[in-house]
Amino acid sequence: MKTLCRLLALSLVMLLASCATTSGSNQAPPLNPDAQAVTSYHIGVDDELQISVWHNPDLSVSVPVRPDGRITVPLIGDVEAGGQTPEQVAATIKDKLQAFVRDPQVAVILTQLRSHEYLSRVRVTGAVRTPVSVAYRQGMTVLDAVLAAGGPTEFAAPDRTELYRQAKDGVTTPYAVRLDKVLQRGDLTTNYPLQPGDVITVQQRAF
Repeated sequence: MKTLCRLLALSLVMLLASCATTSGSNQAPPLNPDAQAVTSYHIGVDDELQISVWHNPDLSVSVPVRPDGRITVPLIGDVEAGGQTPEQVAATIKDKLQAFVRDPQVAVILTQLRSHEYLSRVRVTGAVRTPVSVAYRQGMTVLDAVLAAGGPTEFAAPDRTELYRQAKDGVTTPYAVRLDKVLQRGDLTTNYPLQPGDVITVQQRAF
């Protein structure tokens, strides 16, 4: 009877340990194409715009988007830019300039994308040497981000690492990452490609 109880207790411990290491989904996280590339960027506050008017250098200026979402352009004054695409702003400026310039050719170029900076970052937290928030780069993987954080600490449980990704519907799902296998064995099965907004959490060992 005592032997049976010990076996049952051992089985329970092994089951709990198994559950603790597989809290995230074992499936590969789906990539959201909308997060990988912005096909239609909408201008935001603090973005820097270069306004170019062909053959009119006096009207070509570099301007920041003010907190009210507007920019100031020579001759025509304030123009609404917040929430618009560069093409839409160029069309508005062209329309207003026609009262002063014959057939103006206007180009609006984004020179600094400050308003969306934190939407395009990847964060690494938990038992890493230096928790970081790094700018997303095309081709970045889990391993790249973890190495940027200095790697796991001696107190980490690498194979309980989780990648948190938000889907289009706003639901965040954890995905299991076998970081120890990635680092120690070169098994890249769970070295998933990242996308903007991902959060990687390296769990700490239970003592």
